Amino acid sequence: MGAKADFMVTVSKNEVVAAVLPSQEHWLPLSNLDLLLPPVDVGVFFCYKKPEAIGDSLISFGSMVVALKKAMAQALVSYYAFAGEVVPNTVGEPELVCNNRGVDFVEAYADVELHNLDLHNPDQSIEGRLVPNKKNGVLSVQATELRCGGLVVACTFDHRIADAYSTNMFLVSWAEIARSKSISLVPSFRRSLLNPRHPGCIDPSLDLMYMPISSLPPPKDQHHQTPDDHLISRIYYITSEQLNELQLLACSNGYKRTKLESFSAFLWKMVALLAAKDNFEVTKMGIVVDGRVRLGEDDKVKASLMSSYFGNVLSIPFGSQRVNELIEKPLSWVANQVHDFLDQAVTKEHFLGLIDWVEAHRPEPALAKIYSNGSYDGPAFVVSSGQRFPVSKMDFGWGCPVFGSYHFPWGGDAGYVMPMPSPAREGDWVVYMHLFKRQLELIETEAGNVFRPLTFDYLD
Repeated sequence: MGAKADFMVTVSKNEVVAAVLPSQEHWLPLSNLDLLLPPVDVGVFFCYKKPEAIGDSLISFGSMVVALKKAMAQALVSYYAFAGEVVPNTVGEPELVCNNRGVDFVEAYADVELHNLDLHNPDQSIEGRLVPNKKNGVLSVQATELRCGGLVVACTFDHRIADAYSTNMFLVSWAEIARSKSISLVPSFRRSLLNPRHPGCIDPSLDLMYMPISSLPPPKDQHHQTPDDHLISRIYYITSEQLNELQLLACSNGYKRTKLESFSAFLWKMVALLAAKDNFEVTKMGIVVDGRVRLGEDDKVKASLMSSYFGNVLSIPFGSQRVNELIEKPLSWVANQVHDFLDQAVTKEHFLGLIDWVEAHRPEPALAKIYSNGSYDGPAFVVSSGQRFPVSKMDFGWGCPVFGSYHFPWGGDAGYVMPMPSPAREGDWVVYMHLFKRQLELIETEAGNVFRPLTFDYLD
């Protein structure tokens, strides 16, 4: 049986799930780091096999939905931000009104078997069909029954309110509550943890990484881009053996490089191959850095608070390299370049300075340069580590998912790549890739032994 991307999805019910306990309506300002995010939505989904009967009783789709909704209503008491709405304040900046409007919850049926779901091609099989299009509020959820009795649980959330770290916390808590456990991490919304300093201290390097939207250049000339080339999403897997080999090649002269640095360097070399064919001279790569650990350095109390902080604590440093060097130099040299540009942003001072930088530009919105115009003079992409993705903890009471992934066609003009742990085999990675079609075709041709299309044969 081949993978199917073309199947009918029928919505059977739309409901709003609010927090089980009422709360006083209040406004929660976005932090300076939240304000760096554009209004984009992020998708995440989990696939479950048909649950086994418990004793003589079968677990029906209806009973699973009841469990999901009941646990959601309880989880929203602590994670009240997900039950609110984003509204503009008096100067036009987004702000969160915590009014318990609730979460849109869709129930649906998909006329497809789980093992026939084309997971390699989520644009066709997942987006807008199994992952909901969010219309209102901050978070939307869809539970879809499959023809085989399997289940897909999917969420779409507003990135301005939560980064992946925050959403992962919520997802784990939601599953813990569904299994009648107390939540392992209570979220903190203490915005004062990210207050700017007075006076501020801004390193000039931040002007190279971020820009006010008034500084955005006009839309770029598309002459280099062929008409049939556009950003698409694909999901691959990489074996632990291949990752170890890449890491071995990326380490030289006693320098130890992480798997993420090694993987990113290898992908940068692949992107450079097509850039050379298209006569580009430079290409850029960014890596998303989480600042929670950095901001908690030398302060045990703040470190504890930051570990449960709900919101965005991200920066996207990037490097720019000549295409011919990326192609000609060994992987270890490229990995060193990756390590060097990351080095500047993995410090406490970088994040404190970024908070001050945003304060100096408010209320004008600002964006990461690599997101807004990274591809202006050559192809650009961003790698975001999803190694904390809690696929193994998403048991709502009928077993762990056989598969889970983020889905983030993020709307920037740069590509986006997220490696996550594989649920099928210890040490393997599942890699969500949102890149140009021709880039993916070249990667499959040149590195098909590394990037293998994700199929149910692999998951089984």
